[in-house]
Amino acid sequence: MTRIRARFLFALLATAWLGLAQRGAPIPQQLTFTPYHANGIYDVGETVGWTVTPGPVAPTYAYKWTLRRNNAVVLKEGKLDLSSGEDKIEISGDQPEMIYAAIEPYANLVADTSAPGAAAGSASPAPRAAPAGGPGRSAESGYAGGNTGRNNGLYAVGAAVAPAKIGLSTPRPDDFDAFWDGKLAAQDKVPINPVLTPVQTDVQGVELSMFVLDALGSKAHGYIAKPAEEGRFPALIQLQYAGVYALNARAAAQRAVEGWLFLNVDSHDKLPSDASGNVPRNYQTIGNTDREKSYFLNMYLRDSRVLDYLLTRPDWDGKTIVLTGGSMGGQQSLVLAGLRPGKITAVLVCVPAGADTNGDLHGRKAGYPNWPSDNPDVMKTALYFDTVNFASRIKAPVMAGMGFIDTISPPAGVWTALNQIPSPKELLPMIESEHDNLTPQKGRACPARTKEILDLLVKGSEFHPTGLKP
Repeated sequence: MTRIRARFLFALLATAWLGLAQRGAPIPQQLTFTPYHANGIYDVGETVGWTVTPGPVAPTYAYKWTLRRNNAVVLKEGKLDLSSGEDKIEISGDQPEMIYAAIEPYANLVADTSAPGAAAGSASPAPRAAPAGGPGRSAESGYAGGNTGRNNGLYAVGAAVAPAKIGLSTPRPDDFDAFWDGKLAAQDKVPINPVLTPVQTDVQGVELSMFVLDALGSKAHGYIAKPAEEGRFPALIQLQYAGVYALNARAAAQRAVEGWLFLNVDSHDKLPSDASGNVPRNYQTIGNTDREKSYFLNMYLRDSRVLDYLLTRPDWDGKTIVLTGGSMGGQQSLVLAGLRPGKITAVLVCVPAGADTNGDLHGRKAGYPNWPSDNPDVMKTALYFDTVNFASRIKAPVMAGMGFIDTISPPAGVWTALNQIPSPKELLPMIESEHDNLTPQKGRACPARTKEILDLLVKGSEFHPTGLKP
């Protein structure tokens, strides 16, 4: 992932909320950015920009900025001068693209101006700000504050230029459909052999079980919950974000209280109650030079097998199947909707990962799973697991939220995938949001909108996407 080493992804995602709670007071911000367009979206030829002002904390650092196309190609650089109370960062948007502006401290402002030769607003050198880090203050950089959730002094802002026209960076493999149709056909020959184990829960009026299903090459696991009453219910399948962890059984039961036949799917071949299951933490790198050995092959097939099982259940209403997830869960949701297009009612995803995996070769910063772009075999393999190449198969309506400064699920890739989807879409730009584990408070619009749509669907109403939401 951009700016975050892949081996730290699990720790970041699994402990994000804990870290937020431990952080206590909000990260101080010395800079405020006002975009020229409030929605962060511009047409080709328009000036993309931000007015920068101090505050709410008085600046104690001097800042420089870099504008990059798709967070990869440097377009323009400069330094902030706030001596008049504000400054501007701007550039002409000359093609469909995402503009990423990184603003980082490079020196401490001198507080004592009485020294010979010192002038108000002058700066003294200081260690360069680290471009990334965890939720605490960066000991390496010596800087604090920022708006990217890292407390290392780094700020970022983003904008989209004609994003609906961002196209493929890499052609779709000619045998993509044949490869996946062949895998699904092979899995169809494997009996599902479902095994359900009841799970005790303190949530009233719910039946909760663990499930194990035979899939091609592995077993699918998860929790299934339903209202403890006779009837047929709409189905909701939850796919999981990256990492290796135990699933939340109680949360699954609470979904059933809402009226769902709910399936919470473990991303790995392990019991959902198991926090590790002997799954390597770097699982995303396994088999990344061979489409027949990639870890994501069995992951995606397990997701499809869960859908196979759902279709056999007499308590499913025979009509509604919703897929939802964030980050790698959004990735799996888009993939499953593409693998099984005739079965899905709606897809609701927040900051979906796994898009534009070859972007680093074409002037776009790629994100998770962060496969190395200097290995041709890896890049060839990646195309068979890239959400962009499943998107054109999707028939269900889709709601997707994206962070404009997201470095784990870069927005250029998300737009690319969404632009390939022929069905109706509702796009939710979150212009101040990094990935949801880093700046969860800035990404709340997506889970809130997801809940609104789920509340409609569980009651039998239809989801009609609204296009681009402001």
